[in-house]
Amino acid sequence: MRASLLRPVGSLQSPPSILFRAFSSAHLPRLHPDSSSAAEPQQSVQQEQQQRPPSPPLIYPSAPSPHHTDLPSFLAHAARTNLDPSSTVYVGTHFEYTVAGALARFGLSLRRVGGASDCGIDLLGTWSLPPFSAEQQQQQQQRQQQLRVLAQCKAVQRPGPHLVRELEGAFVGAPAGWRAAADRRGVLGLLVTERPATRGIREALARSRWPMGYVACSREGVVGQFLWNQMAQEEGLEGFGVGMRHGGARGKELVLTWKGRYLSPGGSNQGAG
Repeated sequence: MRASLLRPVGSLQSPPSILFRAFSSAHLPRLHPDSSSAAEPQQSVQQEQQQRPPSPPLIYPSAPSPHHTDLPSFLAHAARTNLDPSSTVYVGTHFEYTVAGALARFGLSLRRVGGASDCGIDLLGTWSLPPFSAEQQQQQQQRQQQLRVLAQCKAVQRPGPHLVRELEGAFVGAPAGWRAAADRRGVLGLLVTERPATRGIREALARSRWPMGYVACSREGVVGQFLWNQMAQEEGLEGFGVGMRHGGARGKELVLTWKGRYLSPGGSNQGAG
């Protein structure tokens, strides 16, 4: 089937359904110097990435429940125990598993976690990004080709900038493999809600010193928005974006792109046109 063209990324004046990728100076304040002095900071970022020690193997916390590990097993457990579908536990757990499944199509491998002193973290995992250039291959090998990901899922809350501040606290209090420090980043925080990001949320993300992103995901598992800030771009998302692809079994779907060309679910660059 002939590949279809991507819809262009929208601006702040676009309706909420229009999709965003990494922020640019045309949309929000940049978090690094202007282009006139950008070469030196970019060089230092690359040197910093090359000097980072390799990450130790990730050790996941125990699952919050021994009775389910994914959405099908949770639904079976809920049916056996007559769990009220309108209860906070049902709605929250259902949304967390739905988000994990939806983001798997973008290459994220996430596990549901939670419990006492979890800093509000609902999902932990990694994001394996496909390299498309020799330079990127080298950089990703030095980062073990993965971003570590922590996510907070808000199924019923009205999204606002306060949720961004809450997510910032999770970077410091996260489990050891995902705990960000000044000398070791490589961690991406995701805020996931059912609604598109407000302007206040986008501005809070742009101001943050942490690599962070925002996902709007429906309860049916449809990702309608995926955006991230400049810090996330510097951590490994340079050149990546999102776009709307039309056609195929799913009809209209949001897909990961590489320099404007959409990627298949397996991560290959198929081109557009």
